[in-house]
Amino acid sequence: MSLLDYFRSNKNNTAQLAKERLQIIVAHERGQRAGPDYLPELRNDILQVIRKYVEISPEQVTVQLEQKGSNLSVLELNVMLPEDNK
Repeated sequence: MSLLDYFRSNKNNTAQLAKERLQIIVAHERGQRAGPDYLPELRNDILQVIRKYVEISPEQVTVQLEQKGSNLSVLELNVMLPEDNK
């Protein structure tokens, strides 16, 4: 193995790693777009209601809609509330 072969094989590994990362990002973005158009607005409305009682950031609220067959949809709401330090 020559010195040049060593550097060429490293580029292939780096390219493969970059390709895998890009595939993960694309899959994540497709999952975000698969939801109905009203989900971002629903998320913002829920965030505003929760902020009446507790100060939270938008990153602490996630809303996902999952299709479970032709007649069933599951709306999942996750809210990370701050700890109450009394």
